[in-house]
Amino acid sequence: MGAHLGRRYLTDPDIEPEPGSIPSFPTDLGFPERQERVMIATQQEMNDAQLPLSQRDYCAHYLIKYMKCKRDMWPNFLECKHERHDWDYCEHEDYVMRMKEYEREKRLLMRKKKTKEVQAA
Repeated sequence: MGAHLGRRYLTDPDIEPEPGSIPSFPTDLGFPERQERVMIATQQEMNDAQLPLSQRDYCAHYLIKYMKCKRDMWPNFLECKHERHDWDYCEHEDYVMRMKEYEREKRLLMRKKKTKEVQAA
């Protein structure tokens, strides 16, 4: 995804989405059964666990379990391998999902540009 800088600013900025922005198309466009992602951990749980804002994402509930396990198992924090694995796996899945959403947004922007060109011609 780092190659987006060259495409975004040098070639065709119309079809290159901003990586940090919210998708501009509805989540169910083309897939009526697709649902929007929701966070499992509540705001109160994240406040109670004192999670920094940078770690409040879709995997916060796994991180909270991992932090509680480390606290409860101290000094033998290596007992929390399963919780750490769950959190790492969730972070990986979240990364993959964000890349898929980025590519979907890019394809939909290309499609939108092509339809505008066809209508203009």
